[in-house]
Amino acid sequence: MRGIAALSVAIYHLALPFYWLHIDKAPRNLGDPGIFGVMLFFLVSGYIIPASLERRGDVRSFWAGRYFRIYPVVIVTVVLSLVLLPRNHSVIQGFAFDHPLLSLAGNGLMFQDLMGIPNVIGVMWTLSYEMLFYFFVTALFVTGRHRQSAPIAIGFAAAALVLGAWLPLGTLTAGGLPATRHLVLAAAIIVVTAMVCIFTGRADLARRGGVMLGGLGLVLVLLNSRSTAFETLMIFATMFAGTVLYRLEHGQIERLPAILCCAFVLTAGVASGYMYNRDQALWRTWTETWKSFSFAYLAAWVVFAIGMLLRHRRFPRWLTWLGTVSYSVYLLHNPIIHFMNWKLEGHPPLTSWQDRSLFFFGFMAALLVISYLSYRLIEIPFQNLGRKVIKALNRRFPAEPVTREPQPAAPVAREP
Repeated sequence: MRGIAALSVAIYHLALPFYWLHIDKAPRNLGDPGIFGVMLFFLVSGYIIPASLERRGDVRSFWAGRYFRIYPVVIVTVVLSLVLLPRNHSVIQGFAFDHPLLSLAGNGLMFQDLMGIPNVIGVMWTLSYEMLFYFFVTALFVTGRHRQSAPIAIGFAAAALVLGAWLPLGTLTAGGLPATRHLVLAAAIIVVTAMVCIFTGRADLARRGGVMLGGLGLVLVLLNSRSTAFETLMIFATMFAGTVLYRLEHGQIERLPAILCCAFVLTAGVASGYMYNRDQALWRTWTETWKSFSFAYLAAWVVFAIGMLLRHRRFPRWLTWLGTVSYSVYLLHNPIIHFMNWKLEGHPPLTSWQDRSLFFFGFMAALLVISYLSYRLIEIPFQNLGRKVIKALNRRFPAEPVTREPQPAAPVAREP
């Protein structure tokens, strides 16, 4: 599923700078491939991430694994983009050149999109929502409420329906750069303090750190989103709905409540797009029409549902391989597009279908090869390093269990 999502986003972005490919705009108005891809990503994350944390049962190991999983490829991608691409074809946003320290701090925290900081690379906006989802999952786990996925998903979806165009945007950073600097500094202090608490391995401190992360995430979502409220709220409703499907598969929730929850979230996503993705709101959304969002959202659910129904079947090896390198595909496709745009500057438009096909398959081949190299040379070594660090840390400073799974009640003896 992640492989399909990453390719969908890459193909969508490929058509944007190369307008001379004569790709019609009309299909995007009926279903945005980019929104389809990221919503499918969010469903998969909701399905996988809480399971990863609960399987480990160790918040410290979870966060160490996340850092070694996410940051290395991001750092290498940004550095190579700065080194290899000229300024007029750079994939790096201009804000990063004008305010390098502020951009580094905001993007380093990895939830820059909700702090008024432009993303260093455009596609990194989704990582902001991933990071806040980790905050929420951590807070729920340390407080013993991690099994409440269904009511949380319903709550976010209901809020999207009711508050879809009402929540204020950028409230905390409305004062411009000074306010943005203050927010970044405050967020950095909170995150660093929370992580110190979590990495001590002490259960009481880990609980406090998790609550700090969850509180920070909730404030940013409600007060400082960049997009209209219905999109932000539906992202988290979608993620927690993915968690509901995981719990259904593993017998942690009954079938009827799980189905009703997911049906409500799906309906809310399609309906909120129809209700709010119109008129002036289009300037603050990621799509061009309400159909672009609603139909793409529906399609993401359909594809994920098909994957769930076929989960016990054997998938083609090329598709599972694509899922394996999907993170690198997602991060690297934009720099590759900018590199090709630079090298083809001044080239006459590709008018024949043969030329356009050759260009498309050349791009795909380059993207998959480079993504595979990134996976082998960056992702795997750093993930292995992360496992070694976690083992050494746990061996030297064993982590206390933060929460315990509920035990079935013992039968009560009755008087005859």
